Amino acid sequence: MTHLDILIPFGLPPAELSADLLKELQSPALAMLTSRASSGTCSREDFTGFTRALPHEIWITRQFGVAAALDGTGSPPIAHALMQSLGLDPGEGTWFVLQPVHIHVARDHLVLTDPRQLMLSEEESRTLFDIAAALCDEVGKRLVFGNPGTWFLRADEWSALQTSSPDAASGHNIDIWMPTGKGERDWRKLQNEIQMHWFNHPINEAREMQSAKPVNSVWLWGGAMPSSLPNEYTDAFNLAGWLQAFAHAVTRTAHAPTANALIAAKPARALLALDALQEHALANDWGRWLEAMHVLEKAWFAPLHDAIKSGSLDRLSLILTNDKRIAHSTTTRPSLRKFWVKPSLEALRP
Repeated sequence: MTHLDILIPFGLPPAELSADLLKELQSPALAMLTSRASSGTCSREDFTGFTRALPHEIWITRQFGVAAALDGTGSPPIAHALMQSLGLDPGEGTWFVLQPVHIHVARDHLVLTDPRQLMLSEEESRTLFDIAAALCDEVGKRLVFGNPGTWFLRADEWSALQTSSPDAASGHNIDIWMPTGKGERDWRKLQNEIQMHWFNHPINEAREMQSAKPVNSVWLWGGAMPSSLPNEYTDAFNLAGWLQAFAHAVTRTAHAPTANALIAAKPARALLALDALQEHALANDWGRWLEAMHVLEKAWFAPLHDAIKSGSLDRLSLILTNDKRIAHSTTTRPSLRKFWVKPSLEALRP
């Protein structure tokens, strides 16, 4: 049996714009897959209160059995796993993900910018890392380089610190998203030291001259202690960014450039991540969100619908999210035969 779970962060439009966006969305295959889902497989979960992680982050954390932060009270505890995926040996202790970021000043508050927009070079990152590592060393903290946008900080005494994922905090007043709990004052002091040493650094002056955002702060999240990652998947496709943390728990991981390439791999139970919508949603660029949805329709939804219909794929589950909700549905070949059910995108509505 071939079963594919597709995680699509921000595949659901925001409630206040859903009527207008769905009116413009031309996605017949997606409409067929969601409206003709198997009986009893459709579910929704709403996150109405304050959460420090986005719904898709909570969902994938649950799938891989990570014990903490499943309810959104903290960011996904993935630092150890992410270090391993980058070829680092975390050993013991509590590690956090530390990301160089840009925080801009709004009229009366500070706002975290989506870290993807920085596009730091290796040289820039290494230079700023060396400065931050020396400051961390002064206060007894070890900083390790992962890649240009991802570093790791060991802070055993901060294990109870509640942190927020950068995607959850992006675009918002950072006050309520900052780390809280035992160690927060020490963290803020270290953060301020790093910010002061980076202020007016030649790298940032050069970036501003090139109309690039300066790197003026760091974001702490993802704190975790050693743990194993139980897993039900045999394959995972297109895991990017911090989702790579789960790659080593899967028998086979790969980049699937097309739906046909994925189907040809004949996975028994697979996870596919399609994150083309996330950056546009975080930037509130709904025109480009629509364009990206239309690309997904042609490149993925249509051929996967055909694969279900032909029997090349037995079961396909869609996990669509936005910043407040998860919608889950599963389609099979028999369920597609429900000719009396008119295809629609109603499942994407609030």
